[in-house]
Amino acid sequence: MYKTVIGLEVHCELKSNSKNFSSARNGFSDIPNSNVSVVDMGMPGILPVVNKGAVRNSIKMALAMNCNIPEYLTFERKNYFYPDLPKGYQITQFKHPIGTDGYVNVFANGEEKKILIHDTHLEEDTASMDHYNDYSLLDYNRCGVPLLETVTEPCINSADEAVAFLESLRSIFLYTDTSYARSDKGQIRCDVNVSLMKEDATELGTRVEIKNINSFSGVKEAILCEVARQTEILNNGEVILQETRRYDEGLNQTFTMRSKEDAIDYRYFTDPNLPPIKIDNEWVKEIKNEIPKLHNERFKIYTKEYNVNEKDAYTIVRDKNVSDFYEECIMLLNEPVLISNWLTGDVMKYLNKDSLTIMDSKLTPKMLTDLIKMIKDGKINGKQGKEVLEKMMDTGKDANVIVSELGLTQISNEDEIREIILSILEKNKNLVDDYKNGKNVFGYIVGLIMKSTGGKTNPVITSKVLREELEKL
Repeated sequence: MYKTVIGLEVHCELKSNSKNFSSARNGFSDIPNSNVSVVDMGMPGILPVVNKGAVRNSIKMALAMNCNIPEYLTFERKNYFYPDLPKGYQITQFKHPIGTDGYVNVFANGEEKKILIHDTHLEEDTASMDHYNDYSLLDYNRCGVPLLETVTEPCINSADEAVAFLESLRSIFLYTDTSYARSDKGQIRCDVNVSLMKEDATELGTRVEIKNINSFSGVKEAILCEVARQTEILNNGEVILQETRRYDEGLNQTFTMRSKEDAIDYRYFTDPNLPPIKIDNEWVKEIKNEIPKLHNERFKIYTKEYNVNEKDAYTIVRDKNVSDFYEECIMLLNEPVLISNWLTGDVMKYLNKDSLTIMDSKLTPKMLTDLIKMIKDGKINGKQGKEVLEKMMDTGKDANVIVSELGLTQISNEDEIREIILSILEKNKNLVDDYKNGKNVFGYIVGLIMKSTGGKTNPVITSKVLREELEKL
């Protein structure tokens, strides 16, 4: 048996109005090569300027990942030649990353695990390349966009743990409002390092890197595929080669890109145009105070204090907007489990049907809690509530208005219900005889009563009064 050891390198573009070291616009899906400046293209005599907003977002992320912040902000040049790198070097961080020695707690396979962060560093993104049969096209709009690279320690031991970390990391980006973290737009990408070692071994096995995986499902499948490949090699008594591979989702296979016997020498040196900048401690404190209650903390509160089941709690905390919506509902009505049931059930069903987000919906926390109150107070029943909810989300009207328009107000007055029951029993004396003779017709009679009123009678009160009248007879 072999132990799987995984390390991740996650690249995520940060929110900002301009690029990391130039004034060019940071924008997606524009005309190719329209958001480019002389700084991005590495023209002679250029002078980069550090984007303060990108630094702020980097520090916020580093703090959210429990990292240590350096005393000075420094940048280095990472030298290599590739068409997507017009300057022939990438401005990055090497000696003093924006965050070091952090951790992120994740939930995987029913357990909580601490994933250690080696470092997270701020750099500039490269251009994007589109490859065709006999040529490639370059779009430099992405070149220079602020990019935060987060490197874990080799402490992940399964594909599920890797995906759990990626989902947690994306949640932190979204909760801190530092990135859109959209994998479908290439804003978050991942390199995966996989090795196998014997269970009783003390040294790590030979590492294989899988480059540029653009989806979390792709990361999971690539790891499973690579573990199977390496297991077969080791079982055959062969040797794992250190190399860089790519994952083909269509074929569900990894393929060799290049051998990697030794680490590439990027010839790092301090960027002469970007002197060290002292990071003010008060500024760091200010940034730390901006970090909201994150998804893991909310998850624990929802499950431990509110008694929400883990599946529903996870559904809620995955999206900060949904979580904020939920917490606002609880402030209006102290029924966390009931609200969770409606939010993760019928509300999500409606949203998913039309691929909407909670922010796209016309539903507000007050509208939802007013509806739940009406059901609790017996004004309408649960089935009617589902109908009202859909109308609310379609029109944006309040529950009271829709209930009135649809004539759904529930009959809860005992005397009124008793009159209806007596009328039904008078018309169905054979059912009364059946009941006296021990036949199971109680539910059928309740159904007749509900049908006669269009489902408006309160079912609990109806059952109670019917049982009383049948016992009298």
